Amino acid sequence: MKWFGWKAAGREESRPALGGVRSRFASGFAGTAPLSYDAQVRSLYLGNAIAQRAVRLIADGIGDAPLLGPPEIVALVQARSGGQALCASVAAQLLLHGNAYVQLLTDARGDVAELFALRPERVTVEPDAAGWPVAYRYGVGERTVRLVAEDPGGRPQVVHIKTFHPLDDHYGLGSLASAAGAMALHNAASAWNTALLDNAARPSGALVYDPGDGSSLSREQFERLRAEMDAGFAGARNAGRPMLLEGGLKWQPLSLSPADMDFAAMKATAAREIATAFGVPPMLLGLPGDATYANYREANRALWRLAILPLAGSILTALAQALSGWFEGAALSVDLDRITALAEDRERLWAQVGAADFLSAEEKRAMLGIASVGVGDA
Repeated sequence: MKWFGWKAAGREESRPALGGVRSRFASGFAGTAPLSYDAQVRSLYLGNAIAQRAVRLIADGIGDAPLLGPPEIVALVQARSGGQALCASVAAQLLLHGNAYVQLLTDARGDVAELFALRPERVTVEPDAAGWPVAYRYGVGERTVRLVAEDPGGRPQVVHIKTFHPLDDHYGLGSLASAAGAMALHNAASAWNTALLDNAARPSGALVYDPGDGSSLSREQFERLRAEMDAGFAGARNAGRPMLLEGGLKWQPLSLSPADMDFAAMKATAAREIATAFGVPPMLLGLPGDATYANYREANRALWRLAILPLAGSILTALAQALSGWFEGAALSVDLDRITALAEDRERLWAQVGAADFLSAEEKRAMLGIASVGVGDA
């Protein structure tokens, strides 16, 4: 199989055999049952504000990052296809699923006209006898389309970008699986808070039947009393409403013990674990109790250095390699000079290079990534 239009002599024969195709998603656990990717997204991610914000911070940062490269390639990557922003969609898919598949759509002349990110949970790798991918099957409902990995000229038709998975040759490992437990805990804590709010924001008390003769309520009396309590006193709308008690009933106030109130700290801990799984400094998500970074600006710079730029580099390198079959010398990278969050780092570098008297002007320009000035140029 040829990659990006080239094929080394004997390369096919020297390739090691890969393992069989495994599950396309590493299932995480919510409670005791393993969940599929679709189930985890629906039950955990869609209702979790911390996870959504963490993914959007990284994905939107990559999608809006200024790019360096040939204008035609930059325009192709930044163009929207089917309403989706390519780089942002691919980044979100890698964070959640661990795999991203970009289909290269060509026009009548065979030139690349559009790049479209496929839904990763719908794609299955089709390997050859040695385990190397030769096609990808894209299934929607009962319909399945076979997409070849390369055209007859050796140029890729589908680009598979994946994160590292130590136990799988074909699929990457996303952060959603590792964060599933923390997300389930955080969602459960939110549901607990809602239940408390629906019940006057605390287990306000208990009705005690004490007539003095040792008798107890009949089943009909108990059911009637419970129905009256639910109708007249449960819910936030009835919080603080005074009670009218019959003979033999008395009100016993209750309160939460310190152990019962640990759920608040547990929710904050789960939120920080979610942020850590996706590589976002907790300070940027407004989480309390995090003093790892001195200020918001330092945390934002760490987000770019440790999360956005490495993932953007992987995505842009893969796209540039795929497009090299159509564009000679294709290259894509993030323009660091135009990123506001890294302006201080750039100013510091310029000051250090400018103060280095032992460097020539051409050497300084090379260190700063500026093209040299030729002889006779102004």
